[in-house]
Amino acid sequence: MKKLIIDARMKELWPSVRVGCMQYKVKVEKKNEEMWSYLKKDIFKKAKDNIFDHGINDIPNIRESRLAYKAFGKDPSRYRVSSEALIRRIGQGKGLYEVNTVVDVNNMISIESGFSVGSYDTANIGDELIFRIGREKETYKGIGKEEVNIENLPVLADEKGAVGSSTSDSERAMITESAEEVLTLIYSFSDNKDLEKALEYGRAYMEKYAGAREIKCWVVE
Repeated sequence: MKKLIIDARMKELWPSVRVGCMQYKVKVEKKNEEMWSYLKKDIFKKAKDNIFDHGINDIPNIRESRLAYKAFGKDPSRYRVSSEALIRRIGQGKGLYEVNTVVDVNNMISIESGFSVGSYDTANIGDELIFRIGREKETYKGIGKEEVNIENLPVLADEKGAVGSSTSDSERAMITESAEEVLTLIYSFSDNKDLEKALEYGRAYMEKYAGAREIKCWVVE
């Protein structure tokens, strides 16, 4: 089991920050057709209804994430929380990239909850992790991107440095079909019980659509 703590400075600037954790064994597959059918029929509709009801910036849990980014010193319109970026794609009719079963379920949890969700290959991250604010001039190679400027972003780090963020993860621990154990993190900046709900249905989705087993769930405050 990985150990995660939330940095004191982050808690000071945004006291309601919490992280939902899910660690499990898995055989990563290319695609789950049943999941994509459910995603396009049900989850896309929920996302579009949310956009209609609230406007993207004010969707519950996206709104709080944007406010947290401002508190940390990052412009949330330039560096969007990943859930917002996914929901914007749906609203624009662009659809989603098909990656693999774990990443696709990861994105589905994010769209349904409004929280940023990240999944990491446990073989490529340390046993002790910290959720903190990105340091001055800190960067890493993003997935499918050049260097990402993670200064003032909420980032996940181990003893080697930052490995992910609630905007864009690094290549180091990205999920490929060779991953055998995964840590999925739900990043919450909201003072509500939506995190517990997302962890519950997220677990069910990972079991059903990604074949996750030996799942352990917990919340870090």
